[in-house]
Amino acid sequence: MNEIGLKAANVSVKDLGLSNVDTAYWNLPPEELVKETLSLKQGVLTDVGAIAVDTGEFTGRSPKDKFVVVDDTTKDSVWWGDVNNRFDKDKFEVLHKRMLKYFEGKKVWVRDSYACADPKYRINVRVVTELPWSNLFANNLFLRPTQDEIKNFKHDWLILCAPNYKADPAIDGTRQHNFAILDFTRKMILIGGTAYTGEIKKGIFAVLNYILPHDEKVLSMHCSANIGKSGDTAIFFGLSGTGKTTLSADPNRKLIGDDEHGWSDNGVFNFEGGCYAKCVDLSAEKEPQIFGAIKAGSLLENINFYEGTKTVDYSNIKKTENTRVSYPSNYIENSVTPAVGDIPKNIFFLTCDAFGVLPPISKLTPAQAMYHFISGYTAKVAGTEMGVTEPTLTFSACFGKVFLPLHPTQYAELLGEKLKKHNVNVWLLNTGWVGGKFGVGNRIKLSYTRSLITAALNGELDKVEYGTTQFFKLNYPKSCTGVPAEILDPKNSWKDKEAYDQTAQSLAASFVKNFDQYASAANAEILAAAPKAEVTV
Repeated sequence: MNEIGLKAANVSVKDLGLSNVDTAYWNLPPEELVKETLSLKQGVLTDVGAIAVDTGEFTGRSPKDKFVVVDDTTKDSVWWGDVNNRFDKDKFEVLHKRMLKYFEGKKVWVRDSYACADPKYRINVRVVTELPWSNLFANNLFLRPTQDEIKNFKHDWLILCAPNYKADPAIDGTRQHNFAILDFTRKMILIGGTAYTGEIKKGIFAVLNYILPHDEKVLSMHCSANIGKSGDTAIFFGLSGTGKTTLSADPNRKLIGDDEHGWSDNGVFNFEGGCYAKCVDLSAEKEPQIFGAIKAGSLLENINFYEGTKTVDYSNIKKTENTRVSYPSNYIENSVTPAVGDIPKNIFFLTCDAFGVLPPISKLTPAQAMYHFISGYTAKVAGTEMGVTEPTLTFSACFGKVFLPLHPTQYAELLGEKLKKHNVNVWLLNTGWVGGKFGVGNRIKLSYTRSLITAALNGELDKVEYGTTQFFKLNYPKSCTGVPAEILDPKNSWKDKEAYDQTAQSLAASFVKNFDQYASAANAEILAAAPKAEVTV
């Protein structure tokens, strides 16, 4: 067995149970991982030097195949149900041994990395991958220790990632051949049967979503964050497709991170060392910072090229709508190092409201902020998925339900405490439709959204007159520099006012129905912030 590369003294993959692998490559630099990927014919170089790979059968996460080991550590603390599926600890042991056996005789790539830019909460993560480009992803997305730190590196968590290992449900206890399983006692994540790299990053995100709120009383957040020239921190919550990555990559503000953060008593810190951006319809004009970050060392997933070229056609989503690119944070020119910021002054909840009911921006009371945080609303648009012909409601608690090992109210209570303690402004930002629902109205221009964010950040919206919507009781500004006044009141932007009322009532009723699952754990203040589905005179 050969072990090549920089690693800690007296450490071997044998210590990880990998006693019979062919070669273990430790902490190879990105250029070497790219060479390995090309030599194995697992990827191709684009004309800008990024490497492009296909993840095969799975082009996204598989939530039904994510499991948590149930034992004395987790049985009474994890939010069991459709998000956190139970996995027997004895079955985990069987699967772990079978995966170790699978690695025998194969090459493996080992990556020493860490999560959490605040040293107080840092966890060291060792990632062992079957594929070199999976290792490149880990290098791009996690924080990268110095060479001196690697020489003394000891992992807190271990990830074993074998995309070509197909589980046998009858033996391994999985639902099907793919799986991602967290064991909080052994501090280990097993990933198999899927090459989608997002399972690696979201595995550690789920870990931090458990240990930080549960053990440290730090709010873990599915959000992006940036810093203004005056040092003010802003946070952007939002589900995929709402603009979280795009809107946080602001040339006039420094980027802390695009996806995962913690909020401690000292401020905000990034969990990651990179970005994992959606690529659909990407262009230099729309998103110059992300577009410019795609270069040597970046990893593109499931993209297509213009015929006869190595130029990526970002509008081509024949393989999947979920085309992605990963790259280190410092590929964004104005990223912050270390990736930390002060207590936030402004928080934005992003929603793509395809029903055209919500204002382009509204200022939430603390109770409304709690309610909308727990709701986590957005909408899928017709045409983005097979069989979707009308806008489809999506509610995801805390804007990341599938990543929450704890009950959503635990995160909401932490958020509420921090909002009240620090008097933070919270804004509900609709990046979807105005003047009618999808197919009738128009998508809000990105330039208008950016103007609304700028006005909120610079205090302009603190000085203007506000109106209040009927059903959701949302307070919206009646004017904003760079934004037509007629679109700020959602009802006035509709030609058919009766149609607006009917649509708003329907959406309000959906909010209330969705919240029923959390109502028993919510206090009276939060419940009073619910929208009203009935017509008021």
